[in-house]
Amino acid sequence: MSTGLRWGILATGGIARSFARDLIDAGHTVAAVGSRAPGAAAAFAAEFGIPTAHGSYEQLAADPGVDVIYVATPHPVHLDAALLAIAGGKHVLVEKPFTLNAAQAGRIAEAAAAAGVVAMEAMWTRFLPHMVQLRALLAAGAIGEVRTVIADHTQALPTDPAHRLQNPELGGGALLDLGIYPVSFAVDVLGLPTAVHAHASLTPTGVDRQTAMLLEHEGGRQSVLHCALDTAGSNRAVVLGTHGALELDRVWYTPTTVTRYDRDWSVVEQLRPDVSGRGMQFQAAELERRVSGAAPSSLPIDETVAIMAVLDQVRNLIGLRYPGE
Repeated sequence: MSTGLRWGILATGGIARSFARDLIDAGHTVAAVGSRAPGAAAAFAAEFGIPTAHGSYEQLAADPGVDVIYVATPHPVHLDAALLAIAGGKHVLVEKPFTLNAAQAGRIAEAAAAAGVVAMEAMWTRFLPHMVQLRALLAAGAIGEVRTVIADHTQALPTDPAHRLQNPELGGGALLDLGIYPVSFAVDVLGLPTAVHAHASLTPTGVDRQTAMLLEHEGGRQSVLHCALDTAGSNRAVVLGTHGALELDRVWYTPTTVTRYDRDWSVVEQLRPDVSGRGMQFQAAELERRVSGAAPSSLPIDETVAIMAVLDQVRNLIGLRYPGE
């Protein structure tokens, strides 16, 4: 349920459209949209019945009728957009990956703390009902001691060298767009890694085409993770325990089925919550709860910063550098 916060949407691309649609359908208030192209803002506002369209990000950040801003730009712009919103006294929900690196993420966290506003990563998967159920099963010991997480995020995406995914100046590569999902999932289940191992294949433009990661976690636990941007895979995930397993069906990072197996891999139960739309409304509800102080977050800002540091380690291991770093 909405707490009455008034949302502003910064940028008007595809992800902004998905979020706006779910937000409005779930009863949240979208008060304004901002774009560097006034025509795009006006068209977006007309499409979704949003009262105010701003022809710049600065105008949106200064709008007194907005309480929280969703940053939907490509990730190289996240830092500047988030800091602009925070300087305007707004809470911020920033698309994943939160930033290009941990240093930038730390700057947003520090700015939000100084301003007394909430900053949260829009890792929408974390807040989906099937993920809430999965965490409850793990907490109840449903599969015994958790030992291993195996997850991938692989898609067949544009290979045009001019596309942003292929462009290092735009933070391209599989890791930040796709690999962030399995890394965040592994941290959610097993905690931050104690050691990081990674190998990658790079594209001719110098970004990672595919990256394989092995993370070591406390107590000898492991996560085996993979991402790729030119090969579509099964996109399933599994959590292995001493007394069974939990499998997230295709596509695991979207609303899907959780199947619990016993040690012999016989099905014990299947869970699939009913989710309307794409499911992006749950992250909005989470941020509103945090603003109201109703509950601690399942993705606090310090964990987001730490996850960005893990991605930094992976990039260091595979030799992926972005201009200006």
